[in-house]
Amino acid sequence: MIAAIVLAAGLSRRMGRPKLSLPWRDTTVIGQVVAVLAAAGINEILVVTGGARKEIETALSATPARLAFNPRFEASEMVDSLQVGLEELSSTVQATLVALGDQPQIQLPVVQAVMQSYIEQPARLIVPSYQMKRGHPWLVARPFWSELSQLRSPETLRDFLGRHVADIRYLPVATDTILRDLDTPADYEREKPAV
Repeated sequence: MIAAIVLAAGLSRRMGRPKLSLPWRDTTVIGQVVAVLAAAGINEILVVTGGARKEIETALSATPARLAFNPRFEASEMVDSLQVGLEELSSTVQATLVALGDQPQIQLPVVQAVMQSYIEQPARLIVPSYQMKRGHPWLVARPFWSELSQLRSPETLRDFLGRHVADIRYLPVATDTILRDLDTPADYEREKPAV
């Protein structure tokens, strides 16, 4: 079984307001991410919150996502939120996608391709890439979870992936949406779909 952990604990400092609850099509930024993961057939979607906890809870109240809270969100990195998520996943989960809450451009065919790659030939790490650049969502299988759970600052997820280059199966994709997220008001204005 493949789950998804959505990292959504950031403070949205550069955006100046809670970015995950901003409108996106007929939902919100975070709602769009969860909708795409659900459309891919993922039954266990865990959103790790922090800075805008209440707004995210409201935005996701009618979705299948479960929520977990990262109590260290103000002084932590993405790895801390991933660790919170890994602790919360069901024991039947064999691998999880790691998705970004501020990446509503996430595309269903990319999610499906990452999952299908694992189903056809399980690998410990599957990372989509566009023009030789790693993106999200990437997949990490259970054998790496204990190592991820033991990472401590200043180690990052980038450091972890760098140590395991030989274990990564890269999945080339034809879209740069795997690289783009929303950090600033300009990013949001540029990326949001036309109404």
